[in-house]
Amino acid sequence: MVGPQRPQFVLFGSSIVQISYSNGGWGAILSDIYARKADVLLRGYYGWNSRRAIQVLDQVFPKDATVQPTLVIVYFGGNDSMGPHSSGLGPHVPLPEYIENMRKIATHLKSLSENIRIIFLSCPPVDEARIRENTSAYFSELVRTNELCRQYSEACIELCKEMNLKVVDLWTALQKREDWLAACFTDGIHLAEEGSKIVVEEILKVLKEADWTPSLHWKSMATEFPEDSPYDLVLVDGKSTINPSDWTYHRQIQWD
Repeated sequence: MVGPQRPQFVLFGSSIVQISYSNGGWGAILSDIYARKADVLLRGYYGWNSRRAIQVLDQVFPKDATVQPTLVIVYFGGNDSMGPHSSGLGPHVPLPEYIENMRKIATHLKSLSENIRIIFLSCPPVDEARIRENTSAYFSELVRTNELCRQYSEACIELCKEMNLKVVDLWTALQKREDWLAACFTDGIHLAEEGSKIVVEEILKVLKEADWTPSLHWKSMATEFPEDSPYDLVLVDGKSTINPSDWTYHRQIQWD
């Protein structure tokens, strides 16, 4: 790997993670916010449920790795919460099994290092009407409802309380916007830029409020190569330079 070694933030989950660099996505926003502070690594898998996740835990997060992640943000639940298919195939995972699968993920991650930090994202709502309009002829009996999403979201939140894990309640956070149905999704399921901004805001809130030492909030983390240099930009006086290491003027949102 290239150096110097930075803290690693791993995003682990299904399609909401895999495509989190698309459409002004939350993964891309986090990478920008944590530039020169942490490396944000994407481990997202389109269409996956928690069953598939636990099958690859040792491959994605090997216990004997030389470097372990500093932070892992985990999202599974949207596919698990889909209604069961009559064939027995498909991504649906019964709620009790989903809870135990998420427990296994958390337990494995905790075992990697005593210093690892974990945030779970709960199942967000969906735009049922748009899903019905956009459903491809390739899919059979595609069942996604907000009631099912709510149940899996609440189960994830309860598990996190039980295991003393940080959690972002996406079900509630997205619906705080009055226009969430129109603004937050690209297709009724996956996040548009406005939905991703909410995810980032909620993650940063957790990171800022967490009593973790050291803090993982971006404003508290060291910037790589922050020292002043005569090669920095020259000020108007023509005699001194200014260090641009922590400039954030390019961001449309000045994240807290």
